[in-house]
Amino acid sequence: MEFKIIKGIKIFAPEYRSELIQYAIDNKKAMIAINAEKILHASNEIRDFINMNIGYPDGIGAVWALKKKGIKSTIKIPGVELWLDLINASYKTKSFYLIGGKQEVIEDTVSKLKSNFKGIKISNFRNGYIKTKAEELALIEDIIKYKPDIVFVAMGSPKQEELIIEIQKKYQAVYQGLGGSFDIYVGYVKRAPNWWIKNYLEWAYRLLKQPIRGRRQIHLVRFLINLLLNRY
Repeated sequence: MEFKIIKGIKIFAPEYRSELIQYAIDNKKAMIAINAEKILHASNEIRDFINMNIGYPDGIGAVWALKKKGIKSTIKIPGVELWLDLINASYKTKSFYLIGGKQEVIEDTVSKLKSNFKGIKISNFRNGYIKTKAEELALIEDIIKYKPDIVFVAMGSPKQEELIIEIQKKYQAVYQGLGGSFDIYVGYVKRAPNWWIKNYLEWAYRLLKQPIRGRRQIHLVRFLINLLLNRY
């Protein structure tokens, strides 16, 4: 599987999602969604964490960067879909631990997963409101106790990456940060319609629905300009 270094961040460029999933399972790595904002603003700790694991092109900015570096076959892999692909590929043989969302969101997520994937083994789960170091340590101890094969953390960046870093120090598994994927999965948040997704305009749809995101999308424009000027 090819990769390129963009502004110090290693981004893998699989031709198929299945290739990425199998690589993560075989090597017990964390899969981290990479977009323009993360390339521009990742801390040194997060950058090192990504480079020791698997950064994949979740945002169109990361796809553009890989293609500009010569990997024409790269594809955009939305994390909101990838975690379900991972479950579908492995739920008959692997166990899962879920972290994130409000209590009602995580409970509804677990219930829907059990309905959609008959026989899935969910070792345990908890909401994403981890307020103290003691709660974080208790979570890590619980994960070590249940020994899940795959751990999903849906807390948004950089909190989810920071938590995975701490858990990974004590327990090796496949990890994936999911942002708001649980909310979308159970219908608390609506994803963009298919036309927007297929035309790589999901970011624009979110901007129309949430104009306050405009300040974040400025990063994408700045990233594209620097990319066109070969500054990465």
